[in-house]
Amino acid sequence: MSCCLAAVVTAKASLSRSPDMNFFKRDAAARTRTLLRNAALFLAFSIALAASASCSSDEGGIESRAGEDTGALKVVSTVSPITSLVENIGGTRIRLEGIVPEGVNSHTFEPAPSVATLVADADLIILNGLFLEQPSLELARANKKPDAVILSLADKAITRDQWVFDFSFPESDGHPNPHLWTSPDLAIKYADLVRTELSALDPDNADYYSENFSKLEERLNDLDGRIATAVDTIPPENRKLLTYHDSFPFFSTRYGFDVIGAAQPSDFSEPSAREVASLIDQVRETGVPAIFGSEVFPSPVMEQIAKEGGAAFIDRLRDDDLPGSQGDPDHTYMGLMTTNIQIMAPALGGNADALDDFDTGLVFEGESNAVYPE
Repeated sequence: MSCCLAAVVTAKASLSRSPDMNFFKRDAAARTRTLLRNAALFLAFSIALAASASCSSDEGGIESRAGEDTGALKVVSTVSPITSLVENIGGTRIRLEGIVPEGVNSHTFEPAPSVATLVADADLIILNGLFLEQPSLELARANKKPDAVILSLADKAITRDQWVFDFSFPESDGHPNPHLWTSPDLAIKYADLVRTELSALDPDNADYYSENFSKLEERLNDLDGRIATAVDTIPPENRKLLTYHDSFPFFSTRYGFDVIGAAQPSDFSEPSAREVASLIDQVRETGVPAIFGSEVFPSPVMEQIAKEGGAAFIDRLRDDDLPGSQGDPDHTYMGLMTTNIQIMAPALGGNADALDDFDTGLVFEGESNAVYPE
């Protein structure tokens, strides 16, 4: 803004110094003087406008600071881990906005009518898929532009024979567990799908998206190795997970954990007395030192299971709620995964030292334009 004001001041100063009276006679008509004053004002405005465009332009073609749309792809995403992956690939060259607020149940989230306007303006709508965000998907189908693309990542990242069913997602319901992103190798597949779609819609920036993907792939492969190292410090008999919600089946398969149960049934209610008793028995029988709840969704039932089963209750795990606030270094997909391991490993008798110096920040240079709803 300062350079724009400077342009206006400079223009006005230049005009005030122009030798008007040397060019016009003292008895010039008032109408002529009025026309000249108007021309001067128009010139000052034009100079200021040009300076404003120069001050707010960006070589990546993003929206200007003043809010002017300069033609960048408009991308809408759903849950925050996916928004973070898209943010890392799109960088400064897209206008990205998430629609599922952090701290809400993404399975039951109903988008507000105002979200329809955002979706209707989008070029690309990115969801997890596998029935996670059905209301959001229905809203997108009903309101998107004819040429807008809907990208369901999980549906493309794995095949039907790789679907996983469990306590929270029983096969009888026909909806598999959708939490693929909790395994970094599948997060890489998500990122590659995003890169491919962004490049197809915006070929001028394809090299930029590919460069960011390469950086993110390298970072996630590093994270994958560090998680494996941390898990190796956990005694094998303690590599068991009982969580409030079945969010970690792909994570568990990747790193050799045994999921012994989850408290939350498929209808997202509290478990029955019989189910609670069964989980208590499992904790006792396995001798697992800790069970895990969610910081976002506190559960007295989990406290009861831990107390009666003889385990510690750790209520700080996250699956689709990034740590910290937007702009914090840990408010990323990498920050989410790192924080979870730093909670899990010590609670199960290991340590997370391997992640101490891991960079959880964004992989691209420049200011992000992503918007995370609250």
